[in-house]
Amino acid sequence: MASSQPVYDKIYINGEWVAASTSEMADLINPATGQVSGRVVRGNAKDVDRAVKAAREAFKTYSNTTKQERIHYLNAFAAEYEKRMEDVKRAVTVDIGAPVSFCNMMHGPAGLTTIRNSIDALNEIELEIPRGQSMIVREPIGVTGLISAWNWPSLMMCSKVSTALAAGCTIVFKPAELSTHASLLIAEMLEVVGLPMGVFNMVLGKGSVVGDAMSQHPGIDFISFTGSNGVGAKIARTSADTVKRLGLELGGKSAFMVLPGAEVEKVAPLAVMVVMLNSGQSCGAGSRTVVPKDMQEDFVAAMKAVVRNFKVGDPTRDADLGPVVSEKQWRTIQGYIQAGIDEGARLVIGGTGKPEGLEEGFYVKPTIFADVSNHMTIAQEEIFGPVASVIPYASVEEAIEIANDSPYGLSGFVFGPDHQQANEVARQMRTGYVSVNTINLDLSAPWGGYKKSGIGRENGVWGVEDMLEIKAINNYANLL
Repeated sequence: MASSQPVYDKIYINGEWVAASTSEMADLINPATGQVSGRVVRGNAKDVDRAVKAAREAFKTYSNTTKQERIHYLNAFAAEYEKRMEDVKRAVTVDIGAPVSFCNMMHGPAGLTTIRNSIDALNEIELEIPRGQSMIVREPIGVTGLISAWNWPSLMMCSKVSTALAAGCTIVFKPAELSTHASLLIAEMLEVVGLPMGVFNMVLGKGSVVGDAMSQHPGIDFISFTGSNGVGAKIARTSADTVKRLGLELGGKSAFMVLPGAEVEKVAPLAVMVVMLNSGQSCGAGSRTVVPKDMQEDFVAAMKAVVRNFKVGDPTRDADLGPVVSEKQWRTIQGYIQAGIDEGARLVIGGTGKPEGLEEGFYVKPTIFADVSNHMTIAQEEIFGPVASVIPYASVEEAIEIANDSPYGLSGFVFGPDHQQANEVARQMRTGYVSVNTINLDLSAPWGGYKKSGIGRENGVWGVEDMLEIKAINNYANLL
């Protein structure tokens, strides 16, 4: 390995970078090249225990900080992040292959936005509310175990950490191994912020080792996990013995619903963007494009024209679409594309294999299927890749049934010329977040899902409230 490649052999506990309890190391792979981009240590349950002890000790004092003190730390975090945002963007590109243009538009700014939203939320929340003869008090829940996903590394880490800090909680954070470069960079920022020792701790390692230890640890009071449905269900089971509170943000299979009369030339490019951006690696991606039968051919043709002009390639250059995160993910997506073909969906563009001239790295052909039935594998399972499934419908009522006929309920989109009708349709969708005639994401709104998409909400006031306990102090009568 070249000497310029970083070696991350320390974890962060009680305000210091310290050696892990194990010397096991893992290679980090740049998805654009398939080459090693660094090495990272893998901690274990002993490291989690050390981090929890530090966090529990720090909780004794940090939980009693005022709003103003917490806002001071959050403002310092925001300032440091803003100062180093260009470094964050470069790290995300190396970690997950996100194109520079998309990092400039989303990955970089989104992290800063979530920190500022946590400040706004803390200002808004009333921590003491008189009600009847009682005082209702909101108190920090305790030590939080934050387990992040790799696909939005800066946004998720900043959101989870800033929410916990706003709530007055202390933290044991486990980043996804695939996004180590970005996570370590943000941890360095938190060190500069000057938090009291033990408030923020980070243990690197595999989810099956570090994540399991966190979910089972009796010293962690709350687990916030973003990731797959299978892992989320496992965390729920392993947390049950210690009766932890949970926040689980899991998978999605969101519908992008096009209502009759929608302008094809305006809406079709947006339908492509919500499933293709970030190489389709977003839990809220609108991967089911639900369109009127009599509009399908025009809509599919317009989507195809957009995809045909996509530049797929080196994310450090002018690419619209970079690689997916790993070889394992690439193979999974290939299996789904083949399943679509085998089950009779019409392949419009894309397909299996790598794009021409991109044999190095983990590039996927941006793919569109038409004439998809909602019972097909590609319409029911989360692909987490740049694959759109166009599903025709005969009536708006059928479209709503299709949208809701999913084990997931995280996100959704509705586009139509009658904004009132579009909002009425949005209200009938069994999903936690719906965008009407827009694809812009409001990071101050609650984010989370119905059904198998998870438990609880993240972002803004709702995220902070999930990390607060509610106490009633009854002063009905003074008997002394």
